This record gives sequence, structure tokens and C-alpha cells, in this order.
Amino acid sequence: MKLPKTIVIEEEGLRDGLQSEERIFSVEEKLDLIGRMEAAGVRRIQVGSFVHPKWVPQMANTDEVFHRLERTDGVTYTALVLNDKGLERALACGVGHLSMSMSASESHNRKNANCTREEAKERVRDMVSRAKESGVTVRAGIQSAFGCAYDGAIDPEFVLGVVEMYRELGADEVNLADTVGLANPRAVFDLTARAKEIVGNDLAVSLHLHDTRGLGVANMVAGLQAGAAILDTAAGGLGGCPFIPNAAGNVATEDAVYALEEMGIATGIDWRKMAAIVGEFEAKVGRKLPGRMAHLPRDCEQ
Repeated sequence: MKLPKTIVIEEEGLRDGLQSEERIFSVEEKLDLIGRMEAAGVRRIQVGSFVHPKWVPQMANTDEVFHRLERTDGVTYTALVLNDKGLERALACGVGHLSMSMSASESHNRKNANCTREEAKERVRDMVSRAKESGVTVRAGIQSAFGCAYDGAIDPEFVLGVVEMYRELGADEVNLADTVGLANPRAVFDLTARAKEIVGNDLAVSLHLHDTRGLGVANMVAGLQAGAAILDTAAGGLGGCPFIPNAAGNVATEDAVYALEEMGIATGIDWRKMAAIVGEFEAKVGRKLPGRMAHLPRDCEQ
């Protein structure tokens, strides 16, 4: 197996993880969780998203979280923006690393961003250009890259065309997202490998994988074999798109870290400390989360 020696994990529990939860986390709670994630070794944290509070009230305090955040050297604090207004808010908060994306699905764009696929393409083109001009490190993403709950199969040639656009715009990273967990290891390997051929060594390729059908970790390994260098995960397997019915969560951070380190791939994260954070999330949201390692009996731990 051709696998990297080290990879970067982006922890998305505070954004993707909380955006569909009924419980609203306070600024203080989010700042405390960020500190605990840092103590567990996480070095890239998606703090939140700059979206309209009417549609995603769980993210309404993202501005204040960034204003009050005490930044730690070596840790990247990132956020998601979907339009010009969100970008303006992020720049006002001094966010130096931003994720912006469009969907490869016509229906998903209409539901998630209230625009057509072509309109979304032009919108994200403008956002990437503006963010780069402002000195921001940009991760440019493609949602529903492996299939859509509404539109079904997605033409990989369209996805790769967007990848090429991002490369030409000077994005720093391209993210392929399996937004509803329709991918399989072969599909992940093939699309990741083709994206990597386009961007070469100039851009990193990252993967945002959901575990809807239990293939999250398998898809993750396939993507790493194809050249992905960054993986999105969320504590406990939290997450899911609020505009897609019954969308399942992300690959659990603690499960991903355990699997990777068992294969000799360093993440710098202590999965046991992440498991303790999962316990705190569970207490706050009032249910057991789907991640496995946080619920492993003590006598089964290695």
C-alpha cells in the first residue's frame, strides 16, 4: 500500500458537527472545546461558518468566537464561507484560512445556496479571487463530488473541471466532499487520483467524507493511497448537512486517528483525549454518538 507517513486532520465537530444540532452551543462552550481539541493534538480546527443565522442559528456566534479566540502557534483556525457577505464577515474577524465551495449537484446548490450550479461556479470563482487578493489561505471545495441525494450520479468530468478552475485561480487546496456518503473506495481512489494529476504538487487534495453507509474509513484509506494529504473528521462522528434529509455524520476523529496510527500514519492527535471530548459532546447533545473508539471497553484498549 502506498500511504503517507503523516497527514493533517481538520477537526470539523464545531462546524459540520453542530450545524444540524438543536442545542445551541455558547461562545464559552465552543472556546472550551477548542482548547481541549488543541490539548489533544489537533492542529487544524474549523471553528464555524459565516452563514445567515436565520438558516443556521447554530453558527450565529461564529464572529464572536473568532474575536475572543486566543490563538495558539502552530494551530490553524479556519471557517466556511458560502457567499460574499460571509467572506466580508470572515475578513473582518481576521480569519487567515477559509474554506469556500460549491456543489457539483444542481439541486443541492439550489437548496444549500439558493442558486444554480453555474451561478455557484461564478460565485465561488469570485470568492476565491477576492480571498486570495486579501492574503487568505483558501481551501476550495466541491460538495456532492461523489454523488447527490437529489440528483444521483455526478459526472466526474464536471468535478474535475472545477478542480482545474481552482488551480488556475491559485487556490491553496482542493477539497472533494462526499456530502451524503454515497462514495465507495474505488470511486474515491479514482476521483482523488485524477484530481491530483491536475493539481500536481502545487495544491494539496483533501477529502471530506461522511460515514452514511459505513464506508468512511475505507474511503479515507483509498483517498490517501491516491494522494490525498488532508482529511476532515468530526469528534464522535457528529455532523450532516441541514439541507439534506437524514444526512449522516462525518468519519469520527477518534476512529480515524486510531486507524491511521495503526497503519503507521502519524496525525499528532491522541485519540484517547479525543474520546474524552466525545463524552462531553454526548452530554451536551443528549445522545450517544456513532463513533466507535470513544465507546470501546477499557479492557479492549491497546
